[in-house]
Amino acid sequence: MLDRLHFLENKYDELSNKISDPTVMANQKEWQKLCKEHADLEVIVTKYREYKEAETDLEANKEMLNEESDRDMREMIQEEIKSLTETCETCQEELRILLLPKDPNDDKNVFIEIRGGAGGDEAALFAANLFRMYTRYAERNRWKVEVMSANETDIGGFKEVVFMVKGDRAYSKLKYESGVHRVQRVPDTESSGRIHTSTATVAVLPEVDDVEIEIGANDIRTDVFRASGNGGQCVNTTDSAVRLTHLPTGLVVSCQDEKSQLKNKEKAMKILKARLFEAAEAERLAGIAEDRKSQVGTGDRSERIRTYNYPQGRVTDHRIGVTLYKLDAFLDGDIDEMLNALITTDQAEKMKAMGNSSEF
Repeated sequence: MLDRLHFLENKYDELSNKISDPTVMANQKEWQKLCKEHADLEVIVTKYREYKEAETDLEANKEMLNEESDRDMREMIQEEIKSLTETCETCQEELRILLLPKDPNDDKNVFIEIRGGAGGDEAALFAANLFRMYTRYAERNRWKVEVMSANETDIGGFKEVVFMVKGDRAYSKLKYESGVHRVQRVPDTESSGRIHTSTATVAVLPEVDDVEIEIGANDIRTDVFRASGNGGQCVNTTDSAVRLTHLPTGLVVSCQDEKSQLKNKEKAMKILKARLFEAAEAERLAGIAEDRKSQVGTGDRSERIRTYNYPQGRVTDHRIGVTLYKLDAFLDGDIDEMLNALITTDQAEKMKAMGNSSEF
């Protein structure tokens, strides 16, 4: 690990010189690429230098302790050694995490698809609760939310809603949300007070660059139709809604939220590319050995990941066995505690998979 850190430090210094070179700066595209690489390395190199400084001070204090005979001075040095030892251990742990293989999608914006599952109208209402939860979470992070398509019910639920979250490292935080979410509560329409169980499916897809997914012109069938549902004055007046069918896979994406047919087509194409990318990633991961996969969750839409229990005011994540008794706050977007627990577990599993390669 120390050899790798030394290599990264040298690379960081080389990049520092390059991005300051006027001849490199003249090529903006190349310069921006180097700046991104430099910024990615900076946090690792800064922590590595902090570790080296603490290690040097620790060795110096150990030598002083061997040479010092005064009792008070020895106690002071021993306290300093204890503090520096803790600093070194903390830096080592943080460096192990920083050196874990990076998910190339972590910096990307995301599409979130929520669909009501088992439970009819109650499932659609729960889908609306989840939509609000993620929207509130995005607001807390000052991220932007853009609805791509929505199929609403008469009582305020969603049969399906697809929206985009734009923000700093949005995918790195939200990628663990894919799967089946289950709710246990007494519906407003239930006169006997019986608890019902309903579900909603969540899929989190990274936004895909055009260079990552290429779609041939002959692979797409485009249909236009009149928008329907709660969409304002322009609904049912023009053929602005768009349906894209990817012929090789049969994937279908519809979008009707915009008044412009062109904008709806652009949105639908973005969602289609994200779904095709997800399918390609699932196929790639299927070929990776089990011990190399994340143990937190596969991201499979059919995997039951979490239960929201209203009578007990709790939310439980089944992948990591964490239960929080703050359901109201959770549904209001206060989900960082759960997300951080998922991230920590994922990092621990990856370090375990790396084995001795992460040792200092």
